[in-house]
Amino acid sequence: MEKKNIIDLNRISPEEYKNTEKIPLTVVLDNVRSQNNIGSVFRTGDAFLLESIILCGITAVPPHPEIHKTALGAENSVSWTYYENTSAAVDFLQKSGYTVFAVEQVENSIMLQDIQLSKDKKYAIVLGNEVKGVQQSVVDQCHQCIEIPQFGTKHSLNVSVTAGLVIWDFFKKLYF
Repeated sequence: MEKKNIIDLNRISPEEYKNTEKIPLTVVLDNVRSQNNIGSVFRTGDAFLLESIILCGITAVPPHPEIHKTALGAENSVSWTYYENTSAAVDFLQKSGYTVFAVEQVENSIMLQDIQLSKDKKYAIVLGNEVKGVQQSVVDQCHQCIEIPQFGTKHSLNVSVTAGLVIWDFFKKLYF
């Protein structure tokens, strides 16, 4: 087996990406403090045709060298907006017809593998701060919460890892 080179990968241009049909999923970053995590979410979003990213609160916005370090240009292909207040972003999404999920460990959460999605609906997931998670007021505002089952000694995953797992799961259910 020989590794593919950049030409073999046959990737589309940023202009072609902008015109490619996206999955009906928006990611909301609620006060994510690490620019590397933010860049990773952009890069994952690019890979799996994410509709958009909403950056909220203290979450840094492009252009930013630390975001670019992990996004590798995906901050220029994935659509994004900024809201000072996460609750306002969730309110906007709900009024626009999105089903909004917080990704958080709560009572009566839906395990990721059990979530049922419809290709004709729009979804948003809210991912929280690296230490505090999604704000309780935002959790209360969401339609439901998604939890990633974990079986080790730790009680949480890095926010960019969580984003990757959830975005991939939604992509599988909404794209294929």
